[in-house]
Amino acid sequence: MMKYFAATLAMLLLCGCASKTPTGLSNVDPDAPTEFTETKSGLKYRILRKSAGPKPSPTDNVTVDYTGWLDNGTEFDSSYARRQPTSFRLDQVVPGWTEGLQLVGKGGMIELEIPYELGYGPEGRPGSIPPYATLHFKVELHDINP
Repeated sequence: MMKYFAATLAMLLLCGCASKTPTGLSNVDPDAPTEFTETKSGLKYRILRKSAGPKPSPTDNVTVDYTGWLDNGTEFDSSYARRQPTSFRLDQVVPGWTEGLQLVGKGGMIELEIPYELGYGPEGRPGSIPPYATLHFKVELHDINP
């Protein structure tokens, strides 16, 4: 039993599946950037899957799948874990999401690093997001509805 566990753990470490950064999202472009681009607001992003599809505006409703985690790797939310995409109006979420999702087209995938000023601020979100937290997300944009 220990041999099986050790072999499985070794395999996970070799493939990167045991890293603190959540995985499980598929169809990342093989040439996706490894470095983040930073906007004037301080949002950092990288496009993991390009799309020629339309990009949302702040007042559009979007349907996405996502995983969110903190700097220490703690996952705080995931539509994948719930097995249910989520929909919302883009201007009704934290400013980092509103800005970031406008950078990716329908069918694309983006990774966001959201500084606390564009996230939940100095208060955080009691119960899941500590004060001054940098938020990390991988987001797949499935649909856009004006």
